[in-house]
Amino acid sequence: MRILIWHVHGSWTTAFVHGDHEYLVPTLADRGPDGRGRAQTYTWPDGAVEVTPEEAAEAEVDAVILQRPSELDGLAESWLGGRRPGRDLPAIYVEHNSPQGRISDMRHSAADRADLTVVHVTHFNRLFWDTGSTPTRVIEHGIVDPGHLYSGELERVAVVVNEPGRRGRVTGTDLLPQLNGSIPLDVFGMGSEAIGGIGDVPHSELHARMARRRVYLHPIRWTSLGLSLLEAMHLGMPVVALGTTEVPEAVPAEAGVVSNDVDVLAAALRRLVDDPDEARERGLAARESALRRYGLERFLADWDDLLEEVAS
Repeated sequence: MRILIWHVHGSWTTAFVHGDHEYLVPTLADRGPDGRGRAQTYTWPDGAVEVTPEEAAEAEVDAVILQRPSELDGLAESWLGGRRPGRDLPAIYVEHNSPQGRISDMRHSAADRADLTVVHVTHFNRLFWDTGSTPTRVIEHGIVDPGHLYSGELERVAVVVNEPGRRGRVTGTDLLPQLNGSIPLDVFGMGSEAIGGIGDVPHSELHARMARRRVYLHPIRWTSLGLSLLEAMHLGMPVVALGTTEVPEAVPAEAGVVSNDVDVLAAALRRLVDDPDEARERGLAARESALRRYGLERFLADWDDLLEEVAS
């Protein structure tokens, strides 16, 4: 199939374009949000092909993947030469994020659309979003396996959070001093320098640097299931995480410690840093679980099934 898809989320799109299709990726000269084109910091296969607005308007397209309200509200139609997703072309709306606001006001922009399918990346997200009568599906994340890189040689804790200063309580930035204690936390991610972190590291280097740390910490209160958490598990890292959103489903008990008691999390970090044998054992369990549930083969097979369904 030929699939039009915007490059919105780097890690998720990297997994998606590893399928057996041709992926038309909009590109503009400024490489802005509406035309990023192929990834610059991830490795994408040749099947992901950049298209300009003029090329997209003339292209044969079998399905459109929408990921933002703006794409649903006219951006995709303008790129497709007037063809409307859902009416003129099969369309799927992928919702990556957990909803914000009051529980009774979490109405989705694609609600009550008989011509679309909304795909949620977690069961938690489908539970909380109100999509009305729109058909929904959950296709859980898939990860391009970085390999079992864990050494845990550094008695330090890895955290990956983008813009922790701006996002504050959402990403649990306020919890980091309490969780730090006598254990150094190394915060990776865009804008993490603002809180004394390491900053943005190219994806090709990030995994190796994470895997040298003894433990992975996931302090995020409210967001969709972070792909960095699943990547850490693939690396073979033990996990200490807040028990919010989809985390209790994703992290089995043998892979680490999941709790909403910050004192419990702090104690778990200390114990795992002090006990490399337990850390290594839990990391192996984390990797085994992640490969089974969030492996790339399962992810792509689920997507092939849905694409075939909507195209027919």
